[in-house]
Amino acid sequence: MQNLRQIISLAIGAVFSIALSWSASASEVLITEQEAKLPPAKGTKFDSRGITRGPRIALLTELGVHSPIHLQLKFQAFGGAKIDLDTLHVTLLKTPEVDLTPRVKPFAQVDGIDMPEAESPAGEYDLRVELRDTDGRPVAKIFSLKVAP
Repeated sequence: MQNLRQIISLAIGAVFSIALSWSASASEVLITEQEAKLPPAKGTKFDSRGITRGPRIALLTELGVHSPIHLQLKFQAFGGAKIDLDTLHVTLLKTPEVDLTPRVKPFAQVDGIDMPEAESPAGEYDLRVELRDTDGRPVAKIFSLKVAP
């Protein structure tokens, strides 16, 4: 019985040790090599200027750095509303479009996205970020993400 307890204790310790070392150094794939090679989407650029009480999205990521990049977006809601994370949708604008939402959702909070080690091949990528606030006001913003070779 004592040997069994020691074995279980060692096994649990090993699992925790592996999990901690993996989480501390793990990076997340944002864009795969195959997705990077897709042809660019046509006619996706637009200007979203105008007066609105809807939320704002700002890209804080430093551009032109090597992968893995620190993907950071800031969300800001107005008029007492909050960001509705259930409406977050992130798309890589290629042909066909690639839904990146499941990859970034674990890093999303009401104040933004903070993905510290986002893996991506070198290149320039257009991302469309869409969301709504709790009053239902939408925002859609396109960002160019530049990853250095």
